[in-house]
Amino acid sequence: MTRSTSHRAHPIAGGAVLEVADLGRISYDAALAVQRESHAEVLAQREVAAPRMRLFLLEHDPPVITVSRRPSAAGHVLADDATLDRRGVERRETDRGGDVTYHGPGQVVAYAILDLPRLGLRVASHMRLLEQVVIDVIAEHGIDGRRDPSATGVWVGEGPAAGKIAAMGVRVGRGVSMHGLALNVDPDLGHFGLIVPCGLAGRAVTSMRRERGEACPSVAEVKQALAGEFVRRLREVPGQARESDGG
Repeated sequence: MTRSTSHRAHPIAGGAVLEVADLGRISYDAALAVQRESHAEVLAQREVAAPRMRLFLLEHDPPVITVSRRPSAAGHVLADDATLDRRGVERRETDRGGDVTYHGPGQVVAYAILDLPRLGLRVASHMRLLEQVVIDVIAEHGIDGRRDPSATGVWVGEGPAAGKIAAMGVRVGRGVSMHGLALNVDPDLGHFGLIVPCGLAGRAVTSMRRERGEACPSVAEVKQALAGEFVRRLREVPGQARESDGG
């Protein structure tokens, strides 16, 4: 596992600062622990004048299938435990929204720990922001991403042939978000055959590599682009600044 602990701090709306950290390749369990710790820290800063929020960029390694608490989600895992073990894929329960999804090397995951009320965001507007960040990033590389009114995430192509290039799922506790988005740069797309991705039977999955071939950017380039788009978008949200009480 490679892991960076360096932080880059950027001013955003609401008088807040967004700290961006690249966690490299990290297990799902370790990343979840980082998220939970940061969630508590963001909550603790709710009343200060310049709270620090977090954006973590990473790849999950070992690969993992995450299953939400939605009653139907477990049934969307098509492989048994023996098959997952043979393929080197873990299975984890998750507290995010959505259904079942896959994470692995070659897929850039962005976990955003944000005080949504401080930024003037609701859950729905936060989800639309996540989608727009991806749409803007892939557009820089010649990929036309779009929303599907019936399915959260970002899609490439039209109609039944459209492929999902980015999945999204969040959890919001006391107004502070966790989890976020997963953008397929160059993952093992065969691993998506172990599940019904996002519970959407018959819908394809794609990647930047599949769409652009040798013109596909590197994971490092995509991480940098995602960080820049997050900062830009979070500077444009309404924001709700508060005065410090000196604490």
